[in-house]
Amino acid sequence: MSSRKGRKDAARVVRQQLARERRRKQMLWISLGAVVVLVIAGLIGWSVFSGQRGGKFIPPPGANDAGTGIVVGSGPVTVDIYEDYLCPACKRFEQTSGATIDQLISDGKIRAVYHPVAYLNRFSSTDYSTRSSAASGCAAEGGKFTEFGKALFERQPAENGGGLSDDQLIDIGAEVGLDRDAFGTCVRDRKYRPWSAHVTDEASRANVTGTPTVLVDGKPVQDWSPANIIAAVEAAGR
Repeated sequence: MSSRKGRKDAARVVRQQLARERRRKQMLWISLGAVVVLVIAGLIGWSVFSGQRGGKFIPPPGANDAGTGIVVGSGPVTVDIYEDYLCPACKRFEQTSGATIDQLISDGKIRAVYHPVAYLNRFSSTDYSTRSSAASGCAAEGGKFTEFGKALFERQPAENGGGLSDDQLIDIGAEVGLDRDAFGTCVRDRKYRPWSAHVTDEASRANVTGTPTVLVDGKPVQDWSPANIIAAVEAAGR
């Protein structure tokens, strides 16, 4: 009897040891799984963070090769226009010289490159300069960049406020002919915020210190009146 009892006890000890080993292995695999999940989550988070910081950006359709602006027209003379949709002087520029730029484009004389920079976020409680610049990228995606930009200046909000809401930006987009659903999704998803940051950063690197800034074949036009812009374009085309 004693030998049989001893064998049972020994078997029980073996079973207990095997059970402990199985539990240890299970806990090891659970721990490894948790580590893998954390690593994947960290990589995803870093990717999103990097994109938002402007390290990665998607340029809208119609952007130049550097992704710093939207190209309108294909003339021999390049006119770079740096604007902030919250900038009152930019609104005045559009009112006084916008039609001249449009005519030069229509006549095939210039290739206009619009750079929607976000310099004036400090004058908005909602980063309106960035939001409107990013929304213009969505408008470019829908083929209505110029129309949307003109509408933004027509309804330009006052500085030191909240600016137009995303819903208002979407309404304006729909009014100029953009698909409300597609444009609205683009605006709300902030698809072109990294692009806006890229445009702004590159403008700063190019020593563009204020808006509007108008360059004709790389040379600044100090007084951006219609007559001066036309004269600069004609001189560059000789």
